[in-house]
Amino acid sequence: MDFNTFKKAVIAAAEKLGIAEYELYYSSSESTSVDIFRHEINSFSSSVDGGVCFRCLVGGKMGYASTEELSEAQAESIVRRARDNAATLETEDKQFLVSGGEKYAPLDIKPYELPTTEQLIDTALKGQEAIYAADPAVIDGTSAGAESGRTTIAICNSNGLDLSYSNNLAVFYAAPVVYDGKEMSDDFNMKTGSFDKLDINEVVSEAVDAAKSMMNADVAPTGSYPVVFSYKAMTSLLSTFSGIFSSENAQKGLSRLAGKEGQKIAADFITIVDDPFYKDSAMPINFDGEGSPTYCKNVVENGVLKTLLYNLKTAHIAGVKTTGNGSKAGYASSVGIRPFTFYLAPGKLTEDELIAKAGEGVYINDLGGLHAGANAVSGDFSLQSSGYMIEGGKKTRAVKSFTVSGNFYDLLNQITDLSNEVKLPRAFGITAFGSPSVLVKGLTVAGK
Repeated sequence: MDFNTFKKAVIAAAEKLGIAEYELYYSSSESTSVDIFRHEINSFSSSVDGGVCFRCLVGGKMGYASTEELSEAQAESIVRRARDNAATLETEDKQFLVSGGEKYAPLDIKPYELPTTEQLIDTALKGQEAIYAADPAVIDGTSAGAESGRTTIAICNSNGLDLSYSNNLAVFYAAPVVYDGKEMSDDFNMKTGSFDKLDINEVVSEAVDAAKSMMNADVAPTGSYPVVFSYKAMTSLLSTFSGIFSSENAQKGLSRLAGKEGQKIAADFITIVDDPFYKDSAMPINFDGEGSPTYCKNVVENGVLKTLLYNLKTAHIAGVKTTGNGSKAGYASSVGIRPFTFYLAPGKLTEDELIAKAGEGVYINDLGGLHAGANAVSGDFSLQSSGYMIEGGKKTRAVKSFTVSGNFYDLLNQITDLSNEVKLPRAFGITAFGSPSVLVKGLTVAGK
């Protein structure tokens, strides 16, 4: 049974059982991936995942039920189960469904054809050959791969809401390992988009050059320095601490931004944007996991916290309107909160000018241990790092095996300049993070 037929069966079952307020959420994903190792196919997979979730309001309580099977029997079953689950709940939290009649921004999606299985395999094989050919230092351990997929989301409710979304995504990645006879190093680079426009050699060259640049790196000296975080490193920090901008976390006491809307929390020139239609987004979308319209918003504007991210429930608690950031981690999940393309707005300097302004310090290109070394509640971090020393206003010798420490809340006020280009290191899926490179006036570095 296809989804539209199943939807009609669910609506009929809800009417039969006297359920007046309900929602049906559907998601499915189809993906094919291939990984190449030592010039051969190391793994190949093709999968189809998805299902539906029915939720209904009974006596003010929201009951959930889900299934992967789209059949006449399951249509009535999930309605009954959701109704029964609502009756067992003890929570008194008010629950909501999106009203009908909302306006949704038009989507400017330019769909491209997904590569065939043969094209995926051929691209991945050519990718690994290109890595080996790029430099004599490349050794076994190197891998390359390609993946393609299609995501479909649909949501309807008893208020007249009836939305659907579908998009394709193709990815190529290169993961070289290099060795100079003394030391090994590696890197990872990926590119999303149509394979018709894919430049394999560009993706490979960036990854191989980055891996080679870190061979024979020294340990950074201990001290307090101006630090330039590359777009890649700053994106990692922003992603790790993005939860502090969730109204749900604020209302649970898990963010120091609770009650700070309208207050200054960052340097005057800092603006943080959440944009579901960002130009480099892999999956722009005009409705959230509850069916609310999405829109571009400045979460922080000129240093001031303009808004946290809300879904219907948390917006009601705060007495504000949802920001269209309701989310479902999977079709069977309850509603949470997530950003779409969440990024630090750019400044005016080139990266070279940013480095020159640092004078003497450290350029950090990669951060590790983000789960163990970062406290998403307090904002404290102490992270394994690698990058380059900045000497005389230029990037010089490679350094690694040092830690950088600080606090993310403080860091937002310690940023002194931004580069003029935002990049999304891994723009894969509906949620993505990005940043320009940033200059921070002084952080603690522990090395040798």
